[in-house]
Amino acid sequence: MKPPLRASNWLGKASAGLVMGFLLALGAAGLLRTLVAGGATPFSTVGQFSMWMMAPVWALTVSLCFFFRTGPRAWVWLTLANGLVWGLVILLGGPVR
Repeated sequence: MKPPLRASNWLGKASAGLVMGFLLALGAAGLLRTLVAGGATPFSTVGQFSMWMMAPVWALTVSLCFFFRTGPRAWVWLTLANGLVWGLVILLGGPVR
């Protein structure tokens, strides 16, 4: 039987959500710019939308990180998600310079 969700280890979960969530939101914005407009300029409509999309993605990640059972598990899963997103950005030749 799985242990119940508890409020313990909230610092590990919150720090994973803040740090890795920011990097995930940044990668998602870069991936959107790459897929939609092929690396549009920051002042284009797609560039602005991807920039403003970062805040809701980051807030959602920080909010949902408390559903992980432990802090290290949150770090591992968010690191894997970052690897996937940033790998796609690099593979597609996105705005990583």
